[in-house]
Amino acid sequence: MTKTIPVATLGAWRPRLPDHLKRPIPSGRAFARLEGELALGAFSTVCREAGCPNRTHCWSRGALAFQILGTVCTRRCPFCAETTGRPGPPDPTEPSRLAAAVRRLELSHVVVTSPARDDLPDQGAGHFAAVVRRVHAEVPGATIEILTPDFQGRGDLLKIVFESGPDVFNHNVETVRRLSPRVRPQADYDRSLSVLRRAAEAGLLVKSGLMVGLGETREEVLETFRDLRSAGVRRLTVGQYLAPGPGFVPMDRYYSPKEFRDLRAEAETIFEKALVGPLARSSYHAEEIL
Repeated sequence: MTKTIPVATLGAWRPRLPDHLKRPIPSGRAFARLEGELALGAFSTVCREAGCPNRTHCWSRGALAFQILGTVCTRRCPFCAETTGRPGPPDPTEPSRLAAAVRRLELSHVVVTSPARDDLPDQGAGHFAAVVRRVHAEVPGATIEILTPDFQGRGDLLKIVFESGPDVFNHNVETVRRLSPRVRPQADYDRSLSVLRRAAEAGLLVKSGLMVGLGETREEVLETFRDLRSAGVRRLTVGQYLAPGPGFVPMDRYYSPKEFRDLRAEAETIFEKALVGPLARSSYHAEEIL
């Protein structure tokens, strides 16, 4: 890979963004509509809760990722800005309210995610299934993609989700095997692969993603590509890790545009479709990768 300056030598948790990671200030009718909906507080988005760098850009295109099951996660992953704590109970009106928002916003592709809900008997699987069925029933022309936790690898819970009929099942492996215990201490690399494999065996279109810039090697990234493809993953996203703030897993370095181009070329030989770039995220341009 092209040599770049490690972050550690710059004396900061995250140095100034290079030009290829900067975004213009958004505007336009679609952005205003989404801002209006969000101001009503009718639903949460992972765009805000996880501090996604693409959120205003996506909103200007009329795209967003809904977050169900609250805004508090039962896990503490040191790369993620989600709030950790004791969540409240699921809102039984959420599936219908979300479907109504999809209809009002005239969305053709819907992305739905959630924090981990290890506190619930079904870990939120039934709620995911209810959302998928309600959106399909009320907005039959829309496709729905779910980005789920691992449900601790439980086959009975995964079956509930699979049988609801999502158009895309997405679960992120996040990083390479060696770094997984540090980056995802309450998850497991092989468990994530097993979740993806089960989804593929259930006949779903399976997608996953990972971040780079955490200290992985090129060969480790390519090994992860191969592991994901062997698990039945057909769509892939790869983006630059950006530490949300001090106290999170530190970023090792920024990848250069050329490095991303090289990784994209590799990914395109392995997966049916791949979105690889500095600002690529799980739900970024999700309708195009579908």
